[in-house]
Amino acid sequence: MGTQLLPLFPLGVVLVPAMPLPLHIFEERYKELMNDIVPLSAEFGVVLAKQEGIANVGCTATVEQIVNKYPDGRMDLIALGRRRFKVSSLDDGKHYLRAAVEFFDDENELDPPANLRGKAIAAYRQLSRLEGAEESEDEPMPQNPMSFQIAQLIFDVEKRLTILSLRSETERLQYISSMLPEYAAQRGQALAAKRLAPQNGHARHVSGT
Repeated sequence: MGTQLLPLFPLGVVLVPAMPLPLHIFEERYKELMNDIVPLSAEFGVVLAKQEGIANVGCTATVEQIVNKYPDGRMDLIALGRRRFKVSSLDDGKHYLRAAVEFFDDENELDPPANLRGKAIAAYRQLSRLEGAEESEDEPMPQNPMSFQIAQLIFDVEKRLTILSLRSETERLQYISSMLPEYAAQRGQALAAKRLAPQNGHARHVSGT
């Protein structure tokens, strides 16, 4: 029996387990991909597209809902992150890319230390506030594994890819805690610049004397 190949969808984002992913399918090759997997409720792999190719670690997804389907075959859908994998080899036998992959999970199943979990919860709250979520006493805590839920609030694709690749929840939370101060500062500056951008180019009239 031959190796089963996983259809790949290279994107400019990094998907992590349990993360929802809205997609608008319009290219012919990806229409074909969806037509192949949707009737079977099969998985496809989301990998980060880079200038030099694709990342060798990704996350599978399943189509949870088709929101709109258009007469020309385009569709809007919601996918959901499932399993992590490493690409072993690529296959271009179809119009879309496929790969032989190795699925992996955490190697160390021990719970992270309590102090690290506390730091992770603080990181989650800080990132939520940074991205504009309203603070509430009833704010839900991140569920296990916390790292992947926190990763959804990290928009640096290389940092999220690192989180996806690590094979221990403790390692992931340690990485998040170590990179958060610098990331939060950079993200805060970027969001502030974005808020100010609409004002740029509209100089006030100054009367001459």
